[in-house]
Amino acid sequence: MLANMEHEIYRQIAETKLLPLYTATDLSCLDRLEEILVKNEVRFIEVTFRSNLALDAIKKLAQSGELIVGAGTVRTLKEAKDAVGNGAKFIVSPALVPDVIEYCIKHDIPVFPGTATPGDIQRATEYGIKVVKFFPADIYGGLKAINALSGPFYDVKFLPTGGINEENFMEYVQNDHIVAVGGSFIISESVIQKDDGETADKILKTLVDKIRA
Repeated sequence: MLANMEHEIYRQIAETKLLPLYTATDLSCLDRLEEILVKNEVRFIEVTFRSNLALDAIKKLAQSGELIVGAGTVRTLKEAKDAVGNGAKFIVSPALVPDVIEYCIKHDIPVFPGTATPGDIQRATEYGIKVVKFFPADIYGGLKAINALSGPFYDVKFLPTGGINEENFMEYVQNDHIVAVGGSFIISESVIQKDDGETADKILKTLVDKIRA
C-alpha cells in the first residue's frame, strides 16, 4: 500500500504555504491561538510532542473543526495512534519512522517524514510519499540543498523547517520545490502570552500579506 498523495490536505497546505509549529504548555492560550489563525486564514496547526500537554492541545483544537490540526515531533507508533485518536488529521515526524508511516498510509492520514539526505528521501518515495519534511533545513544546507536534491528527486516537494524565520521565509515559499514552510516563527505560545496575542496577530498578518502580495 502506498501513500495517497491525492489527499485534500496536501492541496490545502500548498495553498496556505504556512504550517505553524506549536508547543503547548498552557492550554488557556488555545482559544486565542485558534482565533488568530482563523482571522488570518491560516487553518493549519502542528502541535508538537515536545510537551506533556500535546494530546490535550490536539483534542481541544480539533473540537471546533475550525482548524486542520496535526501532530508534530511524532517519533513512535503510539504517539501517532494517540494523536489520531484525539483528532489529528496529519502527522509530522523529525525522521523517517517506518511504523508511523505504515500506520498513516493504512489509515489514509497524510504523513510528512523528516528527511535530510538522498537516502532518507529515497526511502520516503518507496512508500509513495512525494512531500517530505526537510529538517533541520538551515543545518542541512537550506535552499541550496533543496535545489540540489530536487535534481534527482524531481517529483518530490519539500516542507522545510528549522532556521526559517520572518526574514528569509519568502525565499523558501517562492521556490517551486517547496510546498510550504513550517516553524514556530509563524505563531508561538510565548508571543501570544506576551500581550494576549496582539503581537502574534500582527506577525501572522505580516507573513500572510507577504505571501499574498
